[in-house]
Order: sequence, then C-alpha cells, then structure tokens
Amino acid sequence: MGLKEKLDSIKEKGKGKKWLPAFEAFHTFLYTPDETTHSGGHIKGADDLKRTMMMVVLALIPCLIFGMFNTGFQHFKAFGTPVDFLSMDAFWFGFLKVLPLVVVSYVVGLGVEVLFAIIKGHEVEEGYFVTGMLVPLIVPIDIPLWMLSVSVIFGVVIGKEVFGGTGMNILNPALVIRAFLFFAYPTWMSGDKVWVQGAVERANEMAAGADVAAISGETILGGIAQGNPVTHSLSDMFFGFIPGSVGETSTFLILLAGLFLIFTKIGSWRIMASSILGAIVMGLIFNGVVDVGWIKEGSKFYGLMSTEYWHHLLIGGFAFGVVFMATDPVTASQTNKGKWIYGFLIGFISIMIRVFNPAYPEGVMLAILLMNVFAPTIDHYIVKGNVKGRLKRLKAKIA
Repeated sequence: MGLKEKLDSIKEKGKGKKWLPAFEAFHTFLYTPDETTHSGGHIKGADDLKRTMMMVVLALIPCLIFGMFNTGFQHFKAFGTPVDFLSMDAFWFGFLKVLPLVVVSYVVGLGVEVLFAIIKGHEVEEGYFVTGMLVPLIVPIDIPLWMLSVSVIFGVVIGKEVFGGTGMNILNPALVIRAFLFFAYPTWMSGDKVWVQGAVERANEMAAGADVAAISGETILGGIAQGNPVTHSLSDMFFGFIPGSVGETSTFLILLAGLFLIFTKIGSWRIMASSILGAIVMGLIFNGVVDVGWIKEGSKFYGLMSTEYWHHLLIGGFAFGVVFMATDPVTASQTNKGKWIYGFLIGFISIMIRVFNPAYPEGVMLAILLMNVFAPTIDHYIVKGNVKGRLKRLKAKIA
C-alpha cells in the first residue's frame, strides 16, 4: 500500500474524530484534496486557495534567500571582517540566523491554526502559508524567538481567528504581528542597530564600559531609522546591499516579485501603482516645502523632507509592504476604483508618517493597517455611487 492509500485509509477511519482537521491539514499539504461537487452550477478552475498561497510563497523565496546572504554580509561588514556578498560564509551565517525565525513562525502559527480548527471542528485553512513566510522577512534578525512566538500567537488569534479565520479578517495578520512587536517591544524594533546581527550586543557592551574608542567609529545605519538621512548609494538601496529587515532590502527582487504576482493575477497592479503614485506625491510635497525655505537645514524634519521624492521608494519596507501586504485580497479594497483610492492613501500616508514621526520609521506598516480598516468604507461608497449612477441613467431612459 502506497503512502497516499495509507493516508486515505486513516482519514476514512478517523471520520468524526476531534483530531481529524489536523490530519487533513497534513494530508492536503502533501496531496490535492479529492473533494468534488455533484450538483448545481460551478465554475471549473485550475487554481484553489492552496495553489494561490503557494504562488505568493514562491514569489517570496528570492527575497528570503537574498536576505540570508545579506544578513551575513552586513554582520561581517559591521564588525570589520567584510566578506564577498555571495560567499558561503555570508550565506551560512545568514541561513543559521534566518532559519529559526522561519521555523518558529510556521510551527507556532500553524499550531494555533490547528488548535482553532480542532476546537471549531473545521478544516485547517491555508491562509497562514503566506503569513508564515512574511513574518520572518519583516522582523529584525536578532529578535528573540520567544518574542516572535508571543507575537505570532497574538497576530493569528486577534488578527484573524476572532474574525472567523481566513477570508474574514479585516487586518493583515502579518502586519498585526509586526505591530504587536513594535509596540510591545519597541527597543527591539527601533533604532539604527537592530537591523544588523550582533550590533545590539555591541551597543550594550559600550554602555557597560567596553572599549568605546575601539568601536565608536563604526556606523551601522538602518536606512531611515530615527530620521537619519539616507547615506547609502542608490545602487545599494535598489539591489538591497543595506541593513534592514530580512526580506525587505532588495527593491529589485521585490519589483520582480510584484511583476510575477501581477502576471499570475494574484496581486493587484492598481494597488501597487496607486501606492507608488501616492508616495511620489507626498515626497514631492515635502521636497517643495524644503525648496521654498519653509523648513530650514538642520531642523528636526529637514533630513527626510529633503530626501529626493523617488528615493523613498527604495528605502525601508515601502516596496515590500506595497507588493506583498497592501495587495492582500482579503483586507484590501475590492472595487477597481476603490483600489486606486486605497493604494494612493497607503503611499501618501506612509511617507507622511516616515517624515513627521521618526519614532515610526516604517510608516508603510501603520498606513496599510489604517487603510485595512477603511477599505470596507471605501468600497461601500464606491458601490453606493455606482448604484446611484445606474438609477439616474435608468430614470433618464424611462423619462
């Protein structure tokens, strides 16, 4: 008897058992579900939720692998022993740091999903496949695993399960997890050192009276952290050779992933394009304010206001948030016109938060969560306007 036949036999014998949802989750992970419809009109398609989720995970894989190389590269560079970016030293160092984040994210998150499936008596949903990969890519490399575990539990329970599970949540679960981390453990999520492995420990040594003179000349920047002007080359920012969260540094790879999601009709090009447009408009406004002299050089907001408007697209997590989170089909606007409004406001608000509140350097996280809340309202008024327009045209024809 083959593995599939053995699993089918166990599934048949386990009908009605409390643990069956957990077993079915493992079964459908290995094999395509065998359920078929027998009545009514149905549209046949080659895709299902699992395939859709796996396509997004596939788009994330290059960012994950690049993040492993970059983690090692930034570590060795910061501590005075630079290595080639594509060296095995850089990769293995990053691999051993990133892998535990991925494992904890999936084990804890899927554990919560299975627990709720058993309690509620329904199948385990595939939605966490993407969230589980997103989470390790948007957190600092040195985040303690217990903090990540607590945050994942909070994000899955509060961000999704309390609303009814996959397809019912109003907030992006991965961003809920990151927001919990940000507000519950701010010292691990802010500053210009948390993005390079070991830099926090080095800073603690300095504070404890280590040889400050020997290390005070090192500069470890986290892009726009704490309102510092961008000091990296445009090439490094575009290709991703800069400190940052594991998967968000390479705008080039994120751009390719965005094109892949658009081509496969999984990601909305309207949301991506309008988010970029909104960020450019806000950046141009800030540049204009600096040009007319309303903000003087050396003032609190001058650094990021004077940053070229299009540079904002390359730094921080803006590109990653727009491609992989703003386009979440569950929490984003559903109408075409609504997607333009939704995306534009995400880009606009992201740059506004980034500049005006350096304590929140990743404005895209808060902007997307805010617009997740307003997405249903946007769609409501778009649909209401369409209905009024049709009624008006109908009355005109009747008259």
